[in-house]
Amino acid sequence: MVDAAAQAIDKVTVVTQIFEAAPWTMLGVILLGFLGGTISGFIGSGGAFLMTPGMMNLGIPGVMAVSANITHKFGKAMMGSKKHGELGNVDRKLGIYLLATAAVGINGAVWVNGYFFEKLGKAGSGLYVSAFFVIVLSIVGASLFKDAMRSAKEPGAGPSDKLLKLSKKFQIKPLVQFKVAKVEVSLVVLLVVGLATGYMAGTIGVGGFIGVPAMIYVFGVPTVVAAGTELFLAMFMGAWGAFNYGLQGYVDLRLTLLLYAGSLMGIYFGAVGTKLVKELYIRMVTAILILLCVVSRALAIPGYCKNLNLIDISKENIQMLEMGSKFFLFGSGIVATFLVLFWTFSAKAKEKKSNELGFSHGLK
Repeated sequence: MVDAAAQAIDKVTVVTQIFEAAPWTMLGVILLGFLGGTISGFIGSGGAFLMTPGMMNLGIPGVMAVSANITHKFGKAMMGSKKHGELGNVDRKLGIYLLATAAVGINGAVWVNGYFFEKLGKAGSGLYVSAFFVIVLSIVGASLFKDAMRSAKEPGAGPSDKLLKLSKKFQIKPLVQFKVAKVEVSLVVLLVVGLATGYMAGTIGVGGFIGVPAMIYVFGVPTVVAAGTELFLAMFMGAWGAFNYGLQGYVDLRLTLLLYAGSLMGIYFGAVGTKLVKELYIRMVTAILILLCVVSRALAIPGYCKNLNLIDISKENIQMLEMGSKFFLFGSGIVATFLVLFWTFSAKAKEKKSNELGFSHGLK
């Protein structure tokens, strides 16, 4: 027990050393929270695809960046789930079925993340998380961008139903009915999707990019119910992930609180924007931002490989790649947040002007 406690304290000192060596890192985490919160409120996602690699760019080990993010996600998901529940957008039965294997997926991810950190150190953890991030989110980002472009060419077009039609041909019994979502899904498919969602959330702090598309494109769940149910699921996954990472000594509450310091304000602006900005803009911003974050992580990979003696590359080139990684991540996040705020305040100003004109005409 003493050894475990000492080991946990030793892990926490990693962040202490980073803060002491670069005090501005704390402001960087708050900025990430604000950027991620604004984008999260705008696109309905946790914004972890920006915050996890962002913390890694600031020097936080990958496993601790993920643990801070999944702990941070728990509080936000709890508030979002409550609101969606009041609106009738949460299928709790569906969420519980997915949670059954999502918990197993999270446990597996915590073990694998911890293994890389313990055996290969900060570089090994960073390489694993970055590689997983690049592979999975390249597919997700490209798919979202393709779907958004299709909607731009075909106004009013909904989500593609190709996967839904394909899944209907492979319905393995028993089938489970969900009244709120108004769908019938194979139990086997449910458990597989839950496992994948949990593993992804536990690995990079982003589970909704598997769960939500699966509910929409594979199960046929309405978009608003998929979003609400994912938040319900994320609340429990966040709590379970935080608990398991905490047991291993990887949760540093300072990081989580710094993220909250920025994100709680950002979420408000982003949420207002969803009511005033066209849905196509939201989907395009999401896809492009994800792909730019993927580029950022890809540029960081050679540095981890160098530290693990897997490749031979000059220190100058590594520094250039690290600068490029930070530029793409923080640059894309700042530009995306600026666009969200610009569109939101512009739409708000037009709305106010329209109301004033209507009021003046009414007086006449």
